[in-house]
Amino acid sequence: MANATAAVRFTAVSYLNARIASVLSILPLGVWTVGHVWHNLAAFEGPDAWQKAVTTYPHPAAQFLTLVVVLLPLAIHAVWGAIRVTTSRPNNQRYNTFDNLKYILQRASAVGVLLFVGAHIWLAALHPRLVEGHAETFGALAHEMHFHIPTLVVYLLGTLGVSYHLANGLHSFAMGWGIATSRRALKNLDAWVIGAFVVMLAMSWGAIYALYAAAH
Repeated sequence: MANATAAVRFTAVSYLNARIASVLSILPLGVWTVGHVWHNLAAFEGPDAWQKAVTTYPHPAAQFLTLVVVLLPLAIHAVWGAIRVTTSRPNNQRYNTFDNLKYILQRASAVGVLLFVGAHIWLAALHPRLVEGHAETFGALAHEMHFHIPTLVVYLLGTLGVSYHLANGLHSFAMGWGIATSRRALKNLDAWVIGAFVVMLAMSWGAIYALYAAAH
């Protein structure tokens, strides 16, 4: 009886943790990520517009708040995701379905996204400000994009992983919270998820192209 009660409690806690992680992955992480990519599209308007949109904060408190809003949920989501990756096992060999393939890709992209985002936060946000004493500059990033192929490849693959992970996360969020339950709703959800992935990837690669083209 005690073991059964403990199992129920463990299941309830796991369910609650999953719901919290699911919310944090969309609000604020997902919303902020889309906004960040959108702001990077200012690269098409030139260095000053990009610098203002991406690296300028109206007040030091806004910069601190942004770090808290982004880094804290990111840390929680990363820890929860690491637990999921290490404790869950795919069953693609027994059930070779599209849903199981998406499950594998979601777990694989999680690892890649964590490495990419961690490096991006350090190299693009923290290192310039803490070590160099200024925000990342448009010229430096554009130069790296154009003349350092590994940087370009990492950004292309990293944003591909982010786009897929976020879009597929929307699918899990909608199912987990009961937003889409019927067969028709799930079919419509698949279309929305694919659309979100395409739009997010187009925005990301568009910003990368603008930065790449700016360095002559």
